[in-house]
Amino acid sequence: MNAITPRSALGAMARPGHARPFLTRRQKAAVVVQLLSSAGVKLPLGELSDDQQTALAETIAHLRLIDRETMVGVVNEFCTELEAVGIAFPGGLDGALKLLDGQLSASAATRIRRMASGTSRADPWERITGLSGELLLPVLLEESVEVGAVMLSKLSVARSAELLSKVPQEKARKLAYAVSLTGNVAPETVQRIGTALADQLDAQPAKAFDTGPVERVGAILNFSTAATRDDVLKGLDEEDKVFADQVRKAIFTFTNIPARIEPRDLPKIMREVEQSRLILALAGAKGDNAKAAEFILANMSQRMAQNLRDEMANLKKPKEKDVEEAMNEIVAAIRELESRGELFLVAEETE
Repeated sequence: MNAITPRSALGAMARPGHARPFLTRRQKAAVVVQLLSSAGVKLPLGELSDDQQTALAETIAHLRLIDRETMVGVVNEFCTELEAVGIAFPGGLDGALKLLDGQLSASAATRIRRMASGTSRADPWERITGLSGELLLPVLLEESVEVGAVMLSKLSVARSAELLSKVPQEKARKLAYAVSLTGNVAPETVQRIGTALADQLDAQPAKAFDTGPVERVGAILNFSTAATRDDVLKGLDEEDKVFADQVRKAIFTFTNIPARIEPRDLPKIMREVEQSRLILALAGAKGDNAKAAEFILANMSQRMAQNLRDEMANLKKPKEKDVEEAMNEIVAAIRELESRGELFLVAEETE
């Protein structure tokens, strides 16, 4: 209905301070949206259904002028209804999941996401980007290069770099090139890919452990003594050679520092370790560990390296147990920085 209506013709239809009856609820909503938008308030209209958004836009398009008395009445009515609200629920299963995030069991949350699948209007990429690299990596490895490129484009730069470093080199090159071609992908296609990936991830059964057996065994052996580690790996070789090789790749010890740590990351690692413990680890390093110690010394300022060498020379011969404990502290500092996203371990060459 066109709202270019003379005030005289409506005077008998409205009381001061009340919205006039010729305005429908949809038209009143359009008035409120117009007022708030003109005041610079950004409204979350995207949370409405497509039909509701279309109807609102059509209503705004048909309205022309509203007299001040009618406008004041609409605002008063809106404020009265707003003040009468005691509590507002998020609406929909997606809103409920966000409200209860961290409080539901993994199995219940997965079940609710499956129920919401297909009818959800929420952006599936919000869920995908919040998942761990461990869950996303299998998707990147198994899906097509085109789908993987879209996923990398939607993730943060740091997360994409982390995942790409764990992908075989040939596929990593293809993915990097495919990312350059995603500029022309339609938004609807990106949305469909996100929905399909979210459904695929939600369909995975809940796990009793946060990490896989390879990572758990590797983490345990990381902080075991060298003798225990070698003995366990020898036994695993006899039981399951493939599993043993996977565990070896998951293990990160002091010996692995030259191969898997970027020289530029060494200063931040050194800041996490007490100097006395660093000196003990460097002074007691032997064999392959000695190569790691030299790598650390070679990638710091000459003055600092010389100071450490002087301290090492003055140190009494350390006990092997104390040296291993000091090395494990350095490894623990590296793992902590990795978990905080402050450094990434260099991926090992795949055979």
